[in-house]
Amino acid sequence: MPPSSRRHFLGHLWRAGLVLPAAHLAAGRALAAPRTDLPHRFPDLARHFVFEYYPWYGADPMRHWDAEDRVPPDDVATNYYPRLGPYDSRSAAALEQHARWVVESGAGAVNLSWWGPDSYEDQAVHTIMDVMRDHGLKVTFHLEPYADDRGQRFVSDVLYLLREYGERRGWDALLILKNADGSEGPVFKGFGTILTPETTDCHGVRHKVPEYTADDLWLRQTTELRRALRQEFDHVTILADSVDITRTVRSGFDGIAVYDSVTSPASYATYAAQATGAGLLFSFNCNAGFDVVAPRTVEPDSCYQPAPFVPETAGLDWSRPEERERAAARVQDRIRESFAATLAAQTDPALTNARRGFFLVYVNSFNEWHEGSSFEPMRDASALSAAQRVVGYHNPERGDYRIALLRSLVQPVLTSAVRA
Repeated sequence: MPPSSRRHFLGHLWRAGLVLPAAHLAAGRALAAPRTDLPHRFPDLARHFVFEYYPWYGADPMRHWDAEDRVPPDDVATNYYPRLGPYDSRSAAALEQHARWVVESGAGAVNLSWWGPDSYEDQAVHTIMDVMRDHGLKVTFHLEPYADDRGQRFVSDVLYLLREYGERRGWDALLILKNADGSEGPVFKGFGTILTPETTDCHGVRHKVPEYTADDLWLRQTTELRRALRQEFDHVTILADSVDITRTVRSGFDGIAVYDSVTSPASYATYAAQATGAGLLFSFNCNAGFDVVAPRTVEPDSCYQPAPFVPETAGLDWSRPEERERAAARVQDRIRESFAATLAAQTDPALTNARRGFFLVYVNSFNEWHEGSSFEPMRDASALSAAQRVVGYHNPERGDYRIALLRSLVQPVLTSAVRA
C-alpha cells in the first residue's frame, strides 16, 4: 500500500480506538514468565516467526520507490536508504538475498502483502515462493483491502490462494502451521478488517469509509470458508487486525493480530487477557517502530499531520549522526520490548494461546520501507553517496543492526535458552 494510503487506514483504526497511543494504555495484567519448552511443543518453531513481506516494488519502471514525489534511484520513498537500493520484487538476486537474511534471522516464513488475483503483487508470488522454498522457508498471505467489496470476496480469495499457491505447487512452500497438539492448517490475516462505517475529518465533515465491511458479512464469509475447508485441514486460522474484541467475535474471526507498529507493547498483556476472555487467539508483533516517509506536497486544506517517530524520542535532529544513533538505540529498545511482550503473552499458561497450543509471532516488517519498520538491512551511513546524503536519510552507522538484534532474540528461543 502506498504510504499515503497506509496512513489513511491507520487513521481509520486510530479514530475507531483500535490503535492506541502509549498515553491511553491500561496497565494490564502481569504476565507469567515465558515457557522454555517451545521447541518441544512446536517442532516447526521457526515457521511460527513470520516476517511481514511486501512484493510491491518495481525498478523498471519504478514502483513504490517513487511514491510521495520521490525521484529514484538516490531519492526513494523511505527515510532509510536500503542496502540493495531501489530493487525489483521480482529480481532473483534481490529475492535470494532476502531469503538468506530471513534464514539468518531465525524466522521460518514470510507473510506476503496480497492485493487480489492477477494484481502486481499476485503476479510475483510464484517467483517469490520458488526462492523461499529453495531456502527452506514457507509463505503465507496478508489479505489487503484491494477493493471496496473485498469482504464479499474473502472466501473466493482464500480458496484461490490455496488452490494456486498450495495445491497447484504440491504444497511445497505454503505455510501450513502446526499447533502443539499436531493439528495443522493454513493461517490468513486481513488488514483493514474491523473498520467504522464513517469517519469525521479535521473540518468536522463526515465521510463514509468505502472499505468498511459489516460484521454480519464477515461472519457469513468466515463461516462459509470453514465449511468449505473442513474436509481439507484440521482447521483454518483467520485473524483480524483489530483489538475490538466484541466485533472480532461477531465477525467470526478466530483471533486478533495487531499489525501496526504504533500500538505499545505495554498493551499486549491487556489485549491478550481480553482475547482470552472471549475465547480468541492472539498474535502481537515484534516491531521496529514507525518512521513513515512524509509527503513533499500537502494541500493547504488537508487534514494531514506529520506522524511522530515511534518509539517516542524527544527532540531528534536527523542531520546529526549522534542523533541517528540515539534513534537507533531507541528502536533496539522497541524491538526487545515488543519481542519480550509477545513471547510472554503467548506462553502464559493462563491465556488462550498456551491453552490451545497456538503460537505465532509476526515481525513487522521485513521490507515495509515507507513506514520505516524494515528489518531488511539499510545502507550503512558511511556508505551513502553524496547524492543520497543530501536527501536526509535516517540511516545509522550500522545498517543491519535491526536484523542482527532480532537474530540474537530468536535464536535462543529456537534452542530453548529463553529465561524469565
